[in-house]
Amino acid sequence: MVFSSLVFLCIFFPVIFCLHSVIPSIKAKNVLLIIASLVFYAFGEPVYVVLMAASAFLNYLCAILMEKADRKAVLIAAVVINIGILSVFKYTGFLITTINHVLRLNINVPGITLPIGISFFTFQALSYVIDVYRGQVEVQKKFGKVLLYISFFPQLIAGPIVKYRDIAREIDSRSVDPREAALGLRRFICGLAKKVLIANTMAVTADRVFGQGFDSLNIIGAWIGAAAYTMQIYFDFSGYSDMAIGLGRMCGFHFKENFEHPYGSLTIKEFWRRWHISLSSWFKEYVYIPLGGNRKGRVRTGINKITVFFLTGLWHGANWTFVVWGLFHGAFSFLEEFVPALKKLPRVILHVYTMLVVAVGFVIFRSDTLSFALGFIGKMFAGFEFSAASMSFVCQVMTPFFIVMLIAAVIGCGPIRCLTVRLRAASKKEGTLTPGENFVQIVLYMAAFVLLLWCMIRLSGGSYNPFIYFRF
Repeated sequence: MVFSSLVFLCIFFPVIFCLHSVIPSIKAKNVLLIIASLVFYAFGEPVYVVLMAASAFLNYLCAILMEKADRKAVLIAAVVINIGILSVFKYTGFLITTINHVLRLNINVPGITLPIGISFFTFQALSYVIDVYRGQVEVQKKFGKVLLYISFFPQLIAGPIVKYRDIAREIDSRSVDPREAALGLRRFICGLAKKVLIANTMAVTADRVFGQGFDSLNIIGAWIGAAAYTMQIYFDFSGYSDMAIGLGRMCGFHFKENFEHPYGSLTIKEFWRRWHISLSSWFKEYVYIPLGGNRKGRVRTGINKITVFFLTGLWHGANWTFVVWGLFHGAFSFLEEFVPALKKLPRVILHVYTMLVVAVGFVIFRSDTLSFALGFIGKMFAGFEFSAASMSFVCQVMTPFFIVMLIAAVIGCGPIRCLTVRLRAASKKEGTLTPGENFVQIVLYMAAFVLLLWCMIRLSGGSYNPFIYFRF
């Protein structure tokens, strides 16, 4: 089940939200959310829901054992088992295919289906066990609370990656007033609009361009495809994060922000402080710092960063394109570290530089093979063939609706950042809004209602509705 489906919008969540609102006991609310989360996951993965629940129990048990056995040994066992399960389901085919290619063997590649969201719930489970080992959280003796933390449906299949210590108190005690619920609903609708109206529109064009043969693709078409995918992946994933944050808020949970307008960044380092923040912070806290961080000299720091970027790429998918994408970003992060003069360039040039790196990187990310990525990038910078076929294709993909949504995407990426910050600050005030601010809030709620209707009309028409991060 996906958030951008009529089943979820019209049946699943309205029922769960109403029941959660009327049930008085926090224990009963948690039971409801556990059942709802298992049903939500089983709707798309009826077999692997057992795997997800087993993963939760395994890590719950490891945390318990830390009080009775060698803590370090238990931690090592938990890490090995978690990474082992993730590797079997996600990387077995990739590893065997690579061995076959390098050693010219013909080992049979097993057809293992990738469980939806396994990378997300595995990392959440690991963070809980590691935090218990470090003494940052207390051991949770009730399995149901650990299961709710790992399986909670808003963030289960595509993040953000939530740390147990950030929501432990809200699992035990929380409340939702009408204002909080309304703000959560508005945030959900904004994310839904990002996904259905912008990301899905960009996806149609990106898929057409990336599926087009190089013979009829020129520099204009290649850049249209690169721009479309760059916008698609941002609005798809940030839209999902917005929906997750909004749904969580409607149930009394407050997740941290996962995106902070990354396309307004001036360096790759800044980009990664704003892009998929929960993943970046996870790798920083549980990989980069334990490896030594920046405490052991510049060379060691560089190695640690490259290691993190390699793992970040590999986390995203079992393909060398993802690994190269991660290392590509790592190389430019290195460049910024060792060439300080780069940061002294004018802001406009820095922004152009950052977006060029990001766009080219996402071409590698989107491509099925490295050879295709190189060919596509070649078209982006040297595709000066303006034949009738290539120009005809450009005209076909540049539909009026695509152009309108592309303009909306560009505006939504950065220029309204200051406005959104102000609105977030205003939304946190308790009964102190001025008449003017109240009017703005009313207009925003009316606009959200219109967006919801528009999204539902688009979905009822069977519009293209993929989710990029389901494969992670």
